[in-house]
Amino acid sequence: MNVRSRLALLALTLLSVLPQARADEGMWLPLLLKQLNEADMQKKGLKLTAEQIYSVNQGSLKDAVVQFGGGCTGEIISDQGLLLTNHHCGYSQIQSHSSVENDYLTKGYWAMSRDQELPNQGLTATFIVRMEDVTGQVLAGVPTTNILEAEREKLVLANSQRVAQAAVQGTHYQAFVRPMFNGNEYYMFVTEVFQDVRLVGAPPSSIGKFGGDTDNWAWPRHTGDFSIFRIYAGPDNKPAPYSAANKPFKPRHHLPISLAGVQPGDFTLVFGFPGRTNEYLTSWGVDETYSLSNPAKIKVRDAKLRILDADMKASDKVRIQYAAKYASIANYWKKWIGETRGLKKLDAVRVKQQQEVQFQKWAESGDEARRAAYAGLLTQLQKNYTAARDYTLARDYVSEAALGVELVSYANSLASLVDMADNKATPAELAAATEKAMKGSVGFFRNYNAPTDQKVAAALLPLYASGTPAALLPAYVKNLQKQYATTGWAAYAAQLYGKSRLTSQESAFAVLDEVAKGNVQALRQDPALQLAQAIVSTYRQQVLPTYNAATDNIALLQRTYMAGLRQQQTDRKFYPDANLTLRVAYGQVAGYEPADGTKYDFYTTLDGIMEKADPTNPDFEVSARLAELYQAKDYGPYAYKGSVPVAFIATNHTTGGNSGSPVINGRGELIGTNFDRNWEGTMSDIMFDPDRVRNITLDVRYMLFVVDKYAGAGHLVKEMTLVGGPNDANPASKKMEKLKVKRKPVKEKA
Repeated sequence: MNVRSRLALLALTLLSVLPQARADEGMWLPLLLKQLNEADMQKKGLKLTAEQIYSVNQGSLKDAVVQFGGGCTGEIISDQGLLLTNHHCGYSQIQSHSSVENDYLTKGYWAMSRDQELPNQGLTATFIVRMEDVTGQVLAGVPTTNILEAEREKLVLANSQRVAQAAVQGTHYQAFVRPMFNGNEYYMFVTEVFQDVRLVGAPPSSIGKFGGDTDNWAWPRHTGDFSIFRIYAGPDNKPAPYSAANKPFKPRHHLPISLAGVQPGDFTLVFGFPGRTNEYLTSWGVDETYSLSNPAKIKVRDAKLRILDADMKASDKVRIQYAAKYASIANYWKKWIGETRGLKKLDAVRVKQQQEVQFQKWAESGDEARRAAYAGLLTQLQKNYTAARDYTLARDYVSEAALGVELVSYANSLASLVDMADNKATPAELAAATEKAMKGSVGFFRNYNAPTDQKVAAALLPLYASGTPAALLPAYVKNLQKQYATTGWAAYAAQLYGKSRLTSQESAFAVLDEVAKGNVQALRQDPALQLAQAIVSTYRQQVLPTYNAATDNIALLQRTYMAGLRQQQTDRKFYPDANLTLRVAYGQVAGYEPADGTKYDFYTTLDGIMEKADPTNPDFEVSARLAELYQAKDYGPYAYKGSVPVAFIATNHTTGGNSGSPVINGRGELIGTNFDRNWEGTMSDIMFDPDRVRNITLDVRYMLFVVDKYAGAGHLVKEMTLVGGPNDANPASKKMEKLKVKRKPVKEKA
């Protein structure tokens, strides 16, 4: 049935379902809070103004929020640059300092003095100085018709770079431009990037990863998911490369920490860098995710995780090598499972189809210009999604299965050396490229175990071969299928890893030495490189052209659809999809009922940790020290009703990248650190359900309890500004005075 017939049929059977902005949905640009959200936020309990949240003229909440590394958020919690984020956000840094002898992943790490704070090469903390709507400048001179999407993007990119460079010329700031609303608007972000970020403290895995993959994306939750770093700056308080002479950074604002706790209905604000959402997808885009892409990726990662899990349990060395990689793979594997179930529960494809019925009616009922712009739009979107399906599947199997084999991925990273030789690179150019490859290889082999990867190859290569549409599978792989039809892929993997010289640093460097001397055949003839080249070249030649053409068309059509939606629904407040730029999400503390007969409270406590404790299950091990504090009820000022609150949930709209985001109360005080969503709500990247979507927050009192009572690092707590609790020595809080907030006495809450 074509799209016009389908829409006509739905129109006869479905009621009008024009979507309105639902309670607590949205990831809002801080720049626009005053005009879009201030009144609603204050109605829900915010005591601040939009200017106190985001300002370029005075210290505001935004000045206490950083992008931590490339994909998480952190918050500044002292006037000496102390930075709080999630344990899983700092995991790779903790791993990099760990060894079998000094296993900080398992035992935790606490710097008891500044000279014990550990530097982390390549780790950055990025502040947003200001943001600006630059749509007019970016789109100046860009044709609106008769231009290919790829050509449009080149012009947009050139204009964006020009605008960003002009904005920071002569300063130490950096800038970038990001599209909003599928490229209908563009915003510039001016940033200050600090390069000296040191590890200060991390709880043991029995706290920081308590519940492990069993509890990941789940509620009730009892994970102490935090780690602490410190930003250092040069003598002028500006960014500087690592130096022992650097001093702790002095921020424009740091978040005071509330000990008052939370109750249902309390206002919550999440301030961070959400990564990616697709809230305005059409029904065909949702169906592609739900029925095609997610199932393929889940299948591949499920196979890989089983192998890594077994080998990590069998060897401490492998466990440390693969800890961060395993966590990264497992995180979205479980998320995709929950997302798929959530989309099914919401009947998301059908809901989107209902919205498209209304859009089509609107398009066809307008004047000639509206009909010309929008009446045939949905038909074209359907056509391009249909054309892309096999190529989308091939893309997923290449990225997840073929390149999910580390040997194949590593060999592919070296293929450019062969290309250089074939393109007549000079000996000096080839030698320089080879030296660079060697430097990059050191990090790869530090966390690589060939026997484990061989098992992964034996499991993933057949999934790649069987899952990829036959017309898009390399002839090289088809021949392997025939050659090993009797003995199986495990036999091929044994042969591959037995003959390849790229499975250890020593032998790989020997190959690279030969390449540097001009003997490229040593690399060209390696079976791992031959496999990688066959897969990647087929992908580039047979998959990407059609895939890119279809997705370019979809991007253009989606941009037009987005513009049409905003014209159609003039009474709706639209927010741009997340794209790793600074956003505000606001909501309220609330429990939820995920299924018939199931009701969840809004918070958890240390009692729940002890109830889950299981010494036979690594996910639920409890340290002797924590058990000792529990038995003695030695909770200090962090107790509530005879226990310590661990986590709570609220209705904020969050996604990946919001990990580590500060969760702030109506008075601008830190009450927790965002670290997850509930499994029933993971479909919120595509469709938000206020009854089921909850963000999971580490209660700040559990963080303080672990730092102070468990680790004995009370010197860190002394740096912080604590307010609202029984031992509050400064209830007015100088920081809150700066934000001009009138504080009222608060009662102790759950």
